[in-house]
Amino acid sequence: MRQARFFAKKGWFAAVRWARWSRALRALCALTLVMTLPVNVLAEPEAATETRYVAIGARMAGDENRVRLVIDFERAPKFSLRYLENPYRAVIDLPETVFAFPEGSLAPRGLVSAVRYGNSGKGRARLVFEFTSPARMELAESSKEASGVIHRTVFDIMRVDRAAFLDEVARTEWADPDQKTARTRATDRARDTLTIVIDAGHGGIDGGAEGAAGSMEKDITLAFAQDLKSALEAQSGFRVEMTRTDDSFLSLSARVRRAREVDADLLISLHADSISLKSLRGATVYTLSDKASDAVAQSLADQENGEDAIVGASLDNAPEAIAAILVDLARTETRVFSTGLAQQVISSFEGQVKLINNPLRHAGFRVLQAPDVPSVLVEMGYLSNREDEKLLNDEEWRENTARLLAQSVEKYRATILAGRQ
Repeated sequence: MRQARFFAKKGWFAAVRWARWSRALRALCALTLVMTLPVNVLAEPEAATETRYVAIGARMAGDENRVRLVIDFERAPKFSLRYLENPYRAVIDLPETVFAFPEGSLAPRGLVSAVRYGNSGKGRARLVFEFTSPARMELAESSKEASGVIHRTVFDIMRVDRAAFLDEVARTEWADPDQKTARTRATDRARDTLTIVIDAGHGGIDGGAEGAAGSMEKDITLAFAQDLKSALEAQSGFRVEMTRTDDSFLSLSARVRRAREVDADLLISLHADSISLKSLRGATVYTLSDKASDAVAQSLADQENGEDAIVGASLDNAPEAIAAILVDLARTETRVFSTGLAQQVISSFEGQVKLINNPLRHAGFRVLQAPDVPSVLVEMGYLSNREDEKLLNDEEWRENTARLLAQSVEKYRATILAGRQ
């Protein structure tokens, strides 16, 4: 009824726009659902075409010096191999491929510290292998098995020195089966650079939480932000901006505007709050949600949101209903990416940085509410806990934790770039 009155007032053109954006919203929701499904669920049920491969089996075995990788295809694959550093990794590019082997078949082991695979664009697929140290992949065997029904591809992954690895990087850099021009490659490099905005929570007259030993949250977040900036800039492919570089006050809305002004690909907000439960300690990663995941998340959101109201997207000239749909469209996709990064952060921290129980949480933090900028809030620890306060003031701990956080951002970047190509 409310929509009918709106269309009666605004006319036929408004109704057409409403229908168009409603269709777009439904399409985006469907896309979001597909993005969250496992790779084997995404595989189309139709028979393989001449250009599509099916990887039906995979396994790895080895140690810190040598790993053997075996992948079984339904026919001989055509692939390209290249190397990248920071971190050390090898990339195998394939035509469209259905990865039908069981999840966990390529669990990291020995020299291989991480494995990612999936579609990397229309008609393309990719496997990425990260190494604990410089390494080279050599095709050891390519043969038919089981009376020609299976084509077995075997790689030997071997440790090499850094100089040899860098030679491989230079030799295979930007190798492309489509023979891209130098100009296209330069454009791709520019597209591959992500802008990261680091937000050091609080500042100036807003000191934030205070620890039992007198530590101020605003000082700890700024020190950690500077360490994280250094860790990110030590890797290629990042442009890093900070919402503040000194002890100055900045409203929540100004922090969000800063991220949007520099066209940020990601906003990381750093905090170290206090809570009444003194025994609670460890890191937590928060994403945006209209409803808090728990009472602790709600309490912290209330603390952080007390400063001011957010300035949203600039949609002043759009009809109210259309503006709401535009913001919802952007936020739906943005939250998918935010959750992806949060999961990467937790994965990098596990076993290295103490985490609270259920470390992935969500609440309505205003600093995360930019509709078009994926954002996470990292609670590095709690100043209300003496052990956490001690670590938060330890320079070595901050540098190591910042390095782990930077690694998670790099993995997030690799996921984003795989989707762009």
